[in-house]
Amino acid sequence: QVQLVESGGGLVQAGGSLRLSCAASGSVFRVNAMGWYRQAPGKQRELVAVISSGGSTNYADSVKGRFTISRDNANNTVYLQMTSLKPEDTAVYYCNADVRVYSGPYRPYWGQGTQVTVSS
Repeated sequence: QVQLVESGGGLVQAGGSLRLSCAASGSVFRVNAMGWYRQAPGKQRELVAVISSGGSTNYADSVKGRFTISRDNANNTVYLQMTSLKPEDTAVYYCNADVRVYSGPYRPYWGQGTQVTVSS
């Protein structure tokens, strides 16, 4: 019913930048909060950044000042601009969104994940 499709991952050198995108499609009636999580090998999935439908943002301490989350409500898309990347940012990045389908409640949906690798 709802798909979150991510793009923009890849391999970058330390200090470089990447921009991730995630678009929600399908039977989308309304989207509430959208966010990005990441999971490094052997570690638990952790919150990177989240943005409300009104534009309020929250970031993990480890990415504050380096990452910026934004969204395009008209296209149900969320972005993550990552700058000054560090090797410890290497992980699979997952998009998450609270989506209300037609005639239904809000539910959390996940993207398939996109690999970000930062070389030293």
